[in-house]
Amino acid sequence: MTGEEIFQLFAYLLPAIVTGMVAFYFFRLHTRNEEGRRRYLLHKDTQKNTLPIRLQAYERLALFLERIAIPSLVVRVGPKSSNKNDYENLLIKSIENEFEHNLSQQIYMTDECWNIIKAAKSATIQMIRKAGMSESDTADKLREDILNETMEKQSPSATALAYVKKEIGELW
Repeated sequence: MTGEEIFQLFAYLLPAIVTGMVAFYFFRLHTRNEEGRRRYLLHKDTQKNTLPIRLQAYERLALFLERIAIPSLVVRVGPKSSNKNDYENLLIKSIENEFEHNLSQQIYMTDECWNIIKAAKSATIQMIRKAGMSESDTADKLREDILNETMEKQSPSATALAYVKKEIGELW
């Protein structure tokens, strides 16, 4: 092979290689776009089906937070006897029962939101226990102490509820 034949071979191969590379590039670009479109359509369909379920889960947990808020809890769960320890245990048991009832809703929300809800539950129980260590000797006096303690600061439920509302706002 002479230099001229090699040059002619190269002159024929160069446009074929360039055309092949351009075709490969556009084919790859098209494939990626199609994959992205399919993924978007699948996500859109999934979102359409799961959004109502997720909103219902957030709704149930908002209701849980409202129900364990100290003022509504103390009004809803009245003392059955005058023993303050029995009343303290009744309030805590009520919170635990509400929590267990809504335990399955955690799969529809972020871990951070679920941890904030658990923290609100624990903080509420802690506030009840703290008030239970007071000098009160009857359930009615304990009820009064619990309410007085929560009047001074924001309820953990209110903080968690604000976070839940913020997270729901991010779903749109």
